[in-house]
Amino acid sequence: MLALSVVALSLALALLTLAFLRTTDLLALGDVPLLSLSIISGALGCVALYIGTVRLSRFVLSALLQGRRKQLIDLMTDHMQQANGLRLVALGGGSGLPSVLRAFKGQTSNITAIVTVADDGGSTGILREEFGVLAPGDLRQNIAALADDESLITQLFQYRFTTGGLQGHSFGNLFLTALADITGSMDRAVIEASQVLAIRGRVLPATLQNVQLGAEVRTAERRLRRVIGESRIPKEGGTIERVFLVPESARAYPDSIRAILSAELIVIGPGSLFTSILPTLLVDGIVQAVRASNALVIYVCNIATQKGETEGFGVAEHVLALERHIGQGVFDVILANNAYPQQNAGENTHYVAPLPLDHPLRYRYDLIETDLTDPQRPWRHSPEKLQRAIRNLLAERALHAEIIRDT
Repeated sequence: MLALSVVALSLALALLTLAFLRTTDLLALGDVPLLSLSIISGALGCVALYIGTVRLSRFVLSALLQGRRKQLIDLMTDHMQQANGLRLVALGGGSGLPSVLRAFKGQTSNITAIVTVADDGGSTGILREEFGVLAPGDLRQNIAALADDESLITQLFQYRFTTGGLQGHSFGNLFLTALADITGSMDRAVIEASQVLAIRGRVLPATLQNVQLGAEVRTAERRLRRVIGESRIPKEGGTIERVFLVPESARAYPDSIRAILSAELIVIGPGSLFTSILPTLLVDGIVQAVRASNALVIYVCNIATQKGETEGFGVAEHVLALERHIGQGVFDVILANNAYPQQNAGENTHYVAPLPLDHPLRYRYDLIETDLTDPQRPWRHSPEKLQRAIRNLLAERALHAEIIRDT
């Protein structure tokens, strides 16, 4: 049909040109004037073009829309909105960072998650030791967070074996490890896995170097013990004084730096303070890029304390620990929870205490306190509440900037 439309439209154009080139009247071609033939041919071409385009589009899109619940117009609208959405960079790892990604993946496709690769526990630790790859665990969790939650392949990516020789291993970890071997590097493996799951946004490692996390832990006997290994740190049972990377000179992944410098919004956390957030920020070049960025930088404080890391910590202790490691003024806003529900919390949930009213940190940063708890798991952040709080903050900032411009 498309080929027929090209022939018909070409004939119409030729006849119309011939008609107007005649110096006398429109000499009849048989009993039908050239102009009439041109109109008939043009109409036929337009009809053929319409039918061919519609049928070809349906043929191509039917494969792409298979299994989709939304209509094509809704998918196109969503795609346009997300393509023009906020340039967001989220920093951290663990189980906290996916809350930010799930909160915004429906609003923008310009999301970049920059993830720690210092994890060495469980399946990740075994794969690191046996295959010498970058830690795949946090990369896997955040790739899955940006994918379609209801997709079967996303569920497969998160599947963890419970029996046999693969017990404890996540399919996604094995998949990324195999891809890293095929492609030659974990960053290429992450790109290929992201395409397989058709994620909205990007997931990038903080560094491509094989780093370990170390800590100086103050024991109950007041001795300072040096511990190497992310999975070992929470088990020491003391107070974490400082964490560091081995090697400390590990350089940031260049694409991660570029993403930070071009961001409009940077979200740090939530996540394990000493074993997820700081290992990302301690990579050489990450904090420098955050300081150089023109983005609004928000630190999302944890809702509950974490055994072996932040027992007894309030909002103040979280922020002061960050400042000891990366200095003051890296972020602009502290976003903290102020709701402490008991339903579904369980006896092991200990909420992070709010920032005291007279604390100096209130004068150093903007503080936003609101309910961020997930009703089913109140020790974790609700993606919906998190998105609402950040959206309200951005709207207030935009309104304030507009008022300043008008005055």
